[in-house]
Amino acid sequence: MTPSRASFLLMLPGLLWLLALMVLPCLLIFGLIFFERGIYGGIDWSAMTLENIRRAFDPLYAVILWDSFRIAGLSTLIALLVGYPAAYAISKAPERWQTGLLFLAILPFWTNYLIRTYAWIVLLNPAGLVNTALASVGLGPLPLLYNEFAVILGLVYNYTPFVVLAIFAALQRLDPSYAEASRDLGATAATTYWRITLPLTAPGVAAGAVFVFVLSIGNFITPDLLGGGKFQMAGNLIYDQFLSARDWPFGATLSAGLIIIMLVLLFAQALLSRRAIGERS
Repeated sequence: MTPSRASFLLMLPGLLWLLALMVLPCLLIFGLIFFERGIYGGIDWSAMTLENIRRAFDPLYAVILWDSFRIAGLSTLIALLVGYPAAYAISKAPERWQTGLLFLAILPFWTNYLIRTYAWIVLLNPAGLVNTALASVGLGPLPLLYNEFAVILGLVYNYTPFVVLAIFAALQRLDPSYAEASRDLGATAATTYWRITLPLTAPGVAAGAVFVFVLSIGNFITPDLLGGGKFQMAGNLIYDQFLSARDWPFGATLSAGLIIIMLVLLFAQALLSRRAIGERS
């Protein structure tokens, strides 16, 4: 057996898995766009239309999409501001401590997502631990739950570990000789960071940002629980179209929009990574 054939056979199970559980469902989603909703919900396979695409650009849904972009963008920015220093500190820690610190960073993943979200309801409600502590120093209670602040907090908490892991991996690949050369040439620590460390770890930053943004914009559990149903994000809208309105074609149209956004972001992140590798070589 030739090496190329052996490699193909080793990749075949993974390729079949991706084909069955990612490629084919995405093709089905894009195919449903051009059909109408049935009288009792579902899909009317006998009627084709472009109305779903027109509806997707309705100002009502544009507002929801804009709110989703804004909340996902803020969550991504905050996650980067929190995750980068944490990843940097872990990378600079003694090597024998790094595994333990990374373990602590991903420890929340050991708990179910719903349980972690409900825990924030316990913490943030008017009689919760946070408001009780604030009231003891004369600052509470504050409206911390069922608003945009709670949604962003929940998204940042749940997805920051992705940022830490992505940036830590980029920092680990960074050749320390670049920073040493910068210091030998008289650059300060801040200059070395802004002109050497940060640009060379930009692919890790981009990867972490894509993780958080894509997962946040499609999330429907956190806005539903921590937002109290007071506003919708794109994930909630898609969820309602499939399970409440039973308008599968329009739900598929909205889902296709998010898929396209995800592909564009992943393509941009791949270009950034390739450019960084080219500059490094």
